[in-house]
Amino acid sequence: MAVEKKLMSKKKPAFPVNEMLNAYLKNYNRNIKISIFYDDLLRFQGSITVYDKNDEDTLWIRTYYSDSDRIEIDRSLKKIYTILHSDGNEDAMPFLNVDAIDYCTFGNSKPFRIKIRNILNDNFTYFYVKKADASRIYGLELEHILSPHNMNFLVFKDTLIEEHIAGIPGDDFIRDILPNCTESEKAQIAKEFVKFKERCLVRLLGDMRSYNYVITPTHDFDHIIYKIRAIDFDQQSFEGNLKVYNLQFMKENFKMVEMVGKKLRNDSIRQYKVEERSFMAKRMITAPRRTTRLINCMKSDTISFPENIELLKKHLIQYVGDVKFKECKNMGEILETILAFVKRNYLDISNKELF
Repeated sequence: MAVEKKLMSKKKPAFPVNEMLNAYLKNYNRNIKISIFYDDLLRFQGSITVYDKNDEDTLWIRTYYSDSDRIEIDRSLKKIYTILHSDGNEDAMPFLNVDAIDYCTFGNSKPFRIKIRNILNDNFTYFYVKKADASRIYGLELEHILSPHNMNFLVFKDTLIEEHIAGIPGDDFIRDILPNCTESEKAQIAKEFVKFKERCLVRLLGDMRSYNYVITPTHDFDHIIYKIRAIDFDQQSFEGNLKVYNLQFMKENFKMVEMVGKKLRNDSIRQYKVEERSFMAKRMITAPRRTTRLINCMKSDTISFPENIELLKKHLIQYVGDVKFKECKNMGEILETILAFVKRNYLDISNKELF
């Protein structure tokens, strides 16, 4: 725990969504009017603890509302589901049921998790209602642009709606599944961990401890392919310590780091890092306007403290050796400098080390 105290600074606040970011969200259909807000869900009358299959506290509580509130809340949540997953048409709403509204008492965002079930076939899915936070929104949008994964979310005023990202929580996977994986599976997971680590480091997504990402297995012919996805974007471009953006310094990831050291040679690690940076560069090149507009929003926004910005600039100059970071005035300019390096390096086909 002492290591984490050194890595992480004081608790991160929620940053408001400014007009420029709001205009960006409207332009890309992320900003859609909804009839319920995060604060409305806080009016629950009671709750019970949610336990997992092993009877352990999940740190979620199941909330209950008055009958009058529940009718309106259920209708609003079902409407949000149709907007998030379809075209907003209300024809399907009679066949939807809000099975549970759970509230998380752990972490910064304190989200509500909504379970929606189709009563015709019992299929169900989840989505989350959170307080809108500019840095979290930048994290979601950067994930959409720079990663292999599309992100589905909506913002309206001070409320953020996020689609559920399916997968096995990283901490559960490391504890329960990884020890039983074959050697070839471990090598493949090690490769994915290196690429995921590089992606988070380059785009400054911090605090990727094992419970902040999921691992998704996909069956392919006679083997299983494992992918790693971030599920928490709260620490996008906030911390000043560069190590916070590097997964290998999180104690929860030590078993994964140890496995990488055993299964991959240094030249293979470098190859996978280059592959991931090249993929990110291609994504920026194919969506140049969207990337530029988002970075411009970040450059005009406040999503960190001045002392964090100065510390990160210092660390980046030490690690990268590029004095351009000295001229950066905010987190948006720092990220712009890193991504420009990645794109320039890809176009030069020189594959220089970034970190």
